[in-house]
Amino acid sequence: MMELLKNILILVLGFILLIKGADFFVDGASCVAKRFNVPGLIIGLTVVAMGTSLPELSVSVTSSLAGENSLAVSNVVGSNIFNVMAILGITAALKPVPVSKSALKTDFPFNLLCGAVLLLACLIGGELSRADGIIMLIIFVIFLMNSILRAKGQDPDDENTVRDISLFLSVVFIVGGAMAVKFGGDFVIQGASFIAHAAGMSKTLIGLTIVAFGTSLPELVTSVVAARKGQTDMAVGNILGSNIFNIVFILGIASTISPILIITENVIDIVFMTGCIILVFVFALSGRKINRIEGAAMLLSYAGYVGYICIR
Repeated sequence: MMELLKNILILVLGFILLIKGADFFVDGASCVAKRFNVPGLIIGLTVVAMGTSLPELSVSVTSSLAGENSLAVSNVVGSNIFNVMAILGITAALKPVPVSKSALKTDFPFNLLCGAVLLLACLIGGELSRADGIIMLIIFVIFLMNSILRAKGQDPDDENTVRDISLFLSVVFIVGGAMAVKFGGDFVIQGASFIAHAAGMSKTLIGLTIVAFGTSLPELVTSVVAARKGQTDMAVGNILGSNIFNIVFILGIASTISPILIITENVIDIVFMTGCIILVFVFALSGRKINRIEGAAMLLSYAGYVGYICIR
C-alpha cells in the first residue's frame, strides 16, 4: 500500500514538473525570441505551440526509449481524443465556440490528414518505423511553414503577452524548464507503470486516461480560461494545433528515435480519434460554431469511450 501511495505521489509530482516546466520553458524561449525581434505571432505558432506539447513529447519519447511503446502511442492518441471531445466539449458547454473559416479550410482537413497518415503507417507493418517517423516530421515542417505563411498579413499578437525578463533569467527558465519536463516525464512513466501493474490495468489504458489527462492540462487550462474571458475562438485553434503537433511532431520524433510497435487497441483508438475529428468538423460546419448541445454530446461520447476502454 505504501509503495502504491509513493508511486501515486511520484505521478502527481511528474505532472506538476511537466506543466510548470513547460510554462517556464515557454516564458524563457518567448522572451529570448522577442529580444531577437521575432514577431509575436511567430512565437505563438512555434515556441508556445511546442511548449504546450512538451508534456506529451517528454512522456512519449521517454516511454519509447524505455521500451514502453504502448504508453508512447496511447498518450498521444488519448491526449488528442481528450483535447477534442472533453476540452472542446467543456468549452462549448460553457459558451458556444465559433470556428474560423481558416480552421474549416485548413486545420480540420490537416488533422484528418495526420490521422489518416498515422492509421496507414500503423496498418502497414504493424509499427511506426523510423521511415514513418521521418515522413511525419516532414509533414510537421510543411504544417509549420504553412502556418507561418498564413500568419503573414495578419495583425501581430500583442507583444505585451510576452513576459519582460532579463536574458540571463530567460536562459535559466529555458534550462530549468527543460530539466523539469525531462524529470517530470521520467516520474510520470515510473508512476503510471507501477499503478498499471498494481491495479491490473494495461499500460495502454493508463496512457489513454490518467497520462493523457495529465499531459493535456495545459490545453485544458488555456481553453477554459479563454472561454471564461469570452475568447472562445482561440480554443479551436489551440486544440487543433496541439493535436497536429502531437501526431506528426511527437510521434515523429519518438518513432525516429526508436520504432514503436502497434497493437490492435492502438488501431481502434486511432480510428476513434479520427472519427472524433470528423464529428466535430461536421458540428463546426453547421453555422460555423460548436453550440452547447453539441458540446454536451461530445462530453457524453467521451464518457462512453472511457467506459469502453475500461471494460475491453
